[in-house]
Amino acid sequence: IKMKSAILVSLIASAAAFAPANQASTSTALKAFENELGAQPPLGFFDPLNLVADGDEEKFARLRYVELKHGRICMLATAGYLVQEAGIRLPGAINYSGLGFADV
Repeated sequence: IKMKSAILVSLIASAAAFAPANQASTSTALKAFENELGAQPPLGFFDPLNLVADGDEEKFARLRYVELKHGRICMLATAGYLVQEAGIRLPGAINYSGLGFADV
């Protein structure tokens, strides 16, 4: 009987650990970006490094632009890698001495 009651108490304690905690709502500068594209529930606006914690709209716009630019460059690099691995080489020479793309 002691074992059954120990198991029951541990189950109740573990269930209480996952109960939602009441949190007071606070107003921060991050609320300025809650309605931006990409802010989705349950996280909302996710900025783990606090890059725009001050709520600067210009900095937020620049970071968004840079993220898109780097994402596009990465997609092109991946496509280039896949083309090279498929064995497709550009025709012609790399330099004037006659070294071809296929020779590299």
